[in-house]
Amino acid sequence: MEKLKVAVVFGGRSGEHEVSLVSASSVIKALDPDKYHVFEIGITREGKWLGGPNCLENFKKGNYADLSPVNFDTNPSSKHKPDIAFPVLHGPFGEDGTIQGLFEMLKIPYVGCNVLASSTAMDKLQCKAIWDSAGLPIVPYIGFNRKAWLDDPKTITKDIEENIKFPCFVKPANMGSSVGITKVKSASDIKDAIDLAAKYDRRILVEKGINAREIECAILGNDEVVCSPAGEIIVGGEFYDFNDKYVDGVSMTEVPAQLDDDLSDKIRETSIKAYKLLDCSGLSRVDSFIDRDTGDIYLNEINTMPGFTSISMYPKMMEAYGMGYKELVDKLIELGLERFNEKEKNQIVFDSGSDWFKG
Repeated sequence: MEKLKVAVVFGGRSGEHEVSLVSASSVIKALDPDKYHVFEIGITREGKWLGGPNCLENFKKGNYADLSPVNFDTNPSSKHKPDIAFPVLHGPFGEDGTIQGLFEMLKIPYVGCNVLASSTAMDKLQCKAIWDSAGLPIVPYIGFNRKAWLDDPKTITKDIEENIKFPCFVKPANMGSSVGITKVKSASDIKDAIDLAAKYDRRILVEKGINAREIECAILGNDEVVCSPAGEIIVGGEFYDFNDKYVDGVSMTEVPAQLDDDLSDKIRETSIKAYKLLDCSGLSRVDSFIDRDTGDIYLNEINTMPGFTSISMYPKMMEAYGMGYKELVDKLIELGLERFNEKEKNQIVFDSGSDWFKG
């Protein structure tokens, strides 16, 4: 049986460039060489696409001299055209619908959510607006853009003080891995927090801080989905920030989370609704809060390409569901091809029966 040609794409123009390299390493190791022919493709921080022998290792070392530019051959009969792309990219220019749109234009199947779901999920403000309009529970928040902040910081600060209050969290709307996020405890710290978030995005989110347990669920599937047992992040610091995730490692995880059955079921049902409402496909990790003081559940965000090392939360939760890492990678490729084939059923040519367009 002919091997499936899989292009694993990593790196990217994002603050999560290094995280992507770690995730890609795990994915590449999990791809069965008897089933797949793997192309390693790296994207530099400047946006250059490079490939060649030991591409990933060269990216880790910052050595690009031995790599060559990559051009996708879109000729269906070409041996160089991949059968499917596996973009292991986190954050902007990888998880936000941009690269998904490129693959759509190149007519290359790809793993993960489609353009609409990826872009909507990436933008926290847009995602929250959709969930809120559908009656799903979210933490109170306000949003504004960088220009509004620069033009009138006093009005925005007053809005935060009166309607969000402290503590609160200031976040760039389009970023992951907690990059650019600050926990703000008083008005004196608002300016620095917003200025930091504004370095990473023109859209900024400020949401109410609650005394919360951080609960996550792994969703897998296209039209029919499965949801893992919930997992919990037991935070070691003020909140689950970048250092806590990747540097200090003082937080702990618990899979499955210690929840009573009713609460666990409610979180999983809400997570599935959140996934389907955005028309997600392939995979996503849905993050929620449980208010320790009230017991209320709130959706936090959804990650369409979550951290994907063998010890990341998404694979760990799917393992608790009963699906090992290698099986999970196989399933994601299967789901990507399934969605591509389903979309191929759409008719794209319309015969109007008129010659008006011929002039």
